[in-house]
Amino acid sequence: MIQPSSGGRASRRMSSRDLALVASFAALIAVLGLPGSITVFGSAAPITLQSMGVMLAGSILGWKRGALSVVVLLVLVAAGLPLLAGGRGGLAVFFGPTAGYLIGFVLGAAVIGWLVQQRLPAYPLWWGGLANVVGGIGVVYLVGIPVLAAATSTSLWLAATGSLVFLPGDALKVVIATAVASAVHRGYPGITAPTAAVKSDRAGEQASAR
Repeated sequence: MIQPSSGGRASRRMSSRDLALVASFAALIAVLGLPGSITVFGSAAPITLQSMGVMLAGSILGWKRGALSVVVLLVLVAAGLPLLAGGRGGLAVFFGPTAGYLIGFVLGAAVIGWLVQQRLPAYPLWWGGLANVVGGIGVVYLVGIPVLAAATSTSLWLAATGSLVFLPGDALKVVIATAVASAVHRGYPGITAPTAAVKSDRAGEQASAR
């Protein structure tokens, strides 16, 4: 006989598989920073590939584990590891012009993951792309631009218009991240669901069959 409360406890725990996935995507985001960053037209916010890693984390792991993978990366950065593009690390990056974008990465991954989970087990390309645009661009910019403006003592309008230069690159990242996520969902259906939740669902189905 299955106790009703056990499923709730199981769904709140993360299995070793879930933790491994979180760590793997934190490492992926860090690796995407290895090519470095490009600063254009004197902007305080550089162009990096790490935002594509954020899109992939949310698209593949879902809102909770996707956001957690970004949090893990940022905790390591705060501890001093140079894991951000350009070899940046330490607490100073959380008080600089790009601090808002780092916070936006966490929220963006969560929003992408939540939107993707609304359609699962299907992953329509158009919906995956929309999720990456909303979370990976919209949310990140919504948090990052005001902080950038405040840190550089510029107007919000100037900071927003200056960020338009990043849109073509971000659009390309959306296309790549959506295509990769689609392939992963086809090859590993159910990867977005936490292992504990999957096991709980299976146990419930078996109990119902009895």
